[in-house]
Amino acid sequence: MKPARRLPAPPRSVVTAVRTAGAMALVLLLASCSFFGQPKDPKRDDSTGQADPAIVDAAPAELRSFYEQRVSWKSCEEQFQCATVKVPLDYNQPEGDSIEIAALRLPAKGNKKGSLLVNPGGPGGSGYDFVKNSGTTNISDRVRSNYDLVGFDPRGVKRSAPVTCLTDQERDAVAQQNYNLDLDADLQAYLEANKATIAKCVEKTGPVLAHIDTVSAAKDLDILRAVVNDRKLNYLGYSYGTFLGSTYASLFPDNVGRVVLDGALDPSLSNEELTRGQARAFEKAIRTYVSSCLQQQGCPVTGTVDTAVQQIRDLIQSVAANPRQAKDGRVVTGSTFVSGFILPFYNDDNWPLLTKALDDAMKGDASGMQQLADFGADRSPDGTYTSNSGFAFTAINCLDYPMVTDTEGMRAEEQLLKQDSPTLGYFFAYGGTNCKDWPYRNVRTPAPVEYPGSAPIVVIGTTGDPATPVEWAEALRKQLGNASLVTWKGEGHTAYGRSNSCVEDAVDLYLIDGKSPVDNTVC
Repeated sequence: MKPARRLPAPPRSVVTAVRTAGAMALVLLLASCSFFGQPKDPKRDDSTGQADPAIVDAAPAELRSFYEQRVSWKSCEEQFQCATVKVPLDYNQPEGDSIEIAALRLPAKGNKKGSLLVNPGGPGGSGYDFVKNSGTTNISDRVRSNYDLVGFDPRGVKRSAPVTCLTDQERDAVAQQNYNLDLDADLQAYLEANKATIAKCVEKTGPVLAHIDTVSAAKDLDILRAVVNDRKLNYLGYSYGTFLGSTYASLFPDNVGRVVLDGALDPSLSNEELTRGQARAFEKAIRTYVSSCLQQQGCPVTGTVDTAVQQIRDLIQSVAANPRQAKDGRVVTGSTFVSGFILPFYNDDNWPLLTKALDDAMKGDASGMQQLADFGADRSPDGTYTSNSGFAFTAINCLDYPMVTDTEGMRAEEQLLKQDSPTLGYFFAYGGTNCKDWPYRNVRTPAPVEYPGSAPIVVIGTTGDPATPVEWAEALRKQLGNASLVTWKGEGHTAYGRSNSCVEDAVDLYLIDGKSPVDNTVC
């Protein structure tokens, strides 16, 4: 078996279950101060996306040409508008090569205040796809009446100078390889295979691979703000998108408008601390799910919560030791099985889907878990992959975080992770293997974010969030200082768009009227 690595939060288009007779189908679910936002500006030119002179004049001189570029928004994807925005490949050499950021806009339904830029998470999630697929369902009518929704693919993601490594067939082949990284020989074989993949990433992606860190992406975000002609950034970031948003706030505090950070990451934590936090949170979520399952008819586990969780652990270990074959002929390894197993925890509406997949697996059929893993990897039933999210996740994290990559250190981390999560600890371990032979060193060291801006920010946490534990939201709120914390008492990852009217009203009042929720609001 091979590691599942530290788990990215999947793009905010989370799954819900629709079960048919004998199979599972997956569908997308999504579920007043004047310096906030912008009134209608007579100089605004929405057809070209050219910033007014005041915005351009405030830009760094060496980047002026990017801030004043004329962007053409063209009709696309039926009701949307698309554009590409030029940004420097390397902000240390802005006069050098440039890359293009792909953006998609859903025009406001009413008299708009400006644009709301959206990032759905990852790193590696496509904001373009999020707005296209979920903008009309996940974000309230009230917000959409006041803002253009603008989704974008950050540098390295899908349409924006994407990280490219393997063919679809190669990706399938890699996923079916089975390693036991507790064995020195298997660890070495895995590192060699990973080194070959990295070489293909370097060859196929080119120079951008060295410049897809989050700081660079935050600087791109400021250029996007300018070309949609907003003097302040209005932004909704989920999961990793909160890290991008807090990074932006630290770099451009005077340009912050109305910023919502939902499912927050704590920027001060190391990669290993983040991994342990997720391991603990997923173990907690598993127990919560099992407690609920035991009260339902047809639950495939039995007994007390402890004994039922142990049954799941035994199943995972059985698949890891003896991989199963799915109905389509592919091998389901322990890593693939766990990748499918964890996906429904991002939204408790999906727990019935997990129950069905577990029931089938306990009867010998791992096809349901394979389908869930496919969905998480953006693999279509025809074998094509519709995103590069896994490759982008690795490439961005290798630049954003120093990693423990020596064998002794990774094995020590594994023991701690097994204490944090007896069910999944092994599968969270050995994440350093992804970056051990990465050709570019990290460009960032974890540290608390500093935000001296005057515009208050809203941070949201969910008490049962397995991917971004609620403690991280509390920590980010404290680091930002000028911020309000909203906590949803719920299960799953993130809150706005899938929780309740308390959360929705708090966010909508803030985005539309500039009224910050009372700090430490509990919904």
